[in-house]
Amino acid sequence: MPHTLPSPDWLPAQWSALPRDFYRRHPTVVAPQLLNKLIVRDDGRAARIVEVEAYAGSEDPAAHSYRGQTARNATMFGEAGHLYVYFTYGMHWGSNAVCGEVGEGVGVLLRAAEPLAGVAAMQAARPAARRERDLASGPGKLSQAFGITRELDGADLVGADRGIVIASDGTPPPAAPVVGPRIGISRAVDFPWRWHVPDHPHVSVRPRRR
Repeated sequence: MPHTLPSPDWLPAQWSALPRDFYRRHPTVVAPQLLNKLIVRDDGRAARIVEVEAYAGSEDPAAHSYRGQTARNATMFGEAGHLYVYFTYGMHWGSNAVCGEVGEGVGVLLRAAEPLAGVAAMQAARPAARRERDLASGPGKLSQAFGITRELDGADLVGADRGIVIASDGTPPPAAPVVGPRIGISRAVDFPWRWHVPDHPHVSVRPRRR
């Protein structure tokens, strides 16, 4: 899959930014392939994505874009490979990779990630986290750990115009990710559109032990 833009010069040489075409697909195709990719900031913060959810616009009653474009969700209807950031529950920011074609309003929510670098900066951003596995184990936690707020809405994850990118270090997605219903929604609750790395301690919700 060819790159549409060169990776930013601050990205480690062995990592490469995902190309635009990676995102120009249905979010249920993109989501599981985002597992084990890296979210990286130009200040050295990096984490491996271990949990995601797909949201599919007009075919998905749980999507912010289900009823069409508004000022709040405009980024989701734009070019694939950008970051859609939204405020939820009056306290948290959610981070999404825009997918599909312009006007579709589809994307993938980044639900959880495993910190790899810049852990001290993440801890400073999330002083309430008692353990490293709690730093980015949820969509609001992930955004807070990476300093993602509304100011980064629309950031280009391919061109890294605002110092944030999703990259690959060559680690493939899991061959058999855990698949199930999405979390924290009241509509389309039966859609099996949440994926996570099996048995990973950094996912937001882990299966209960029997």
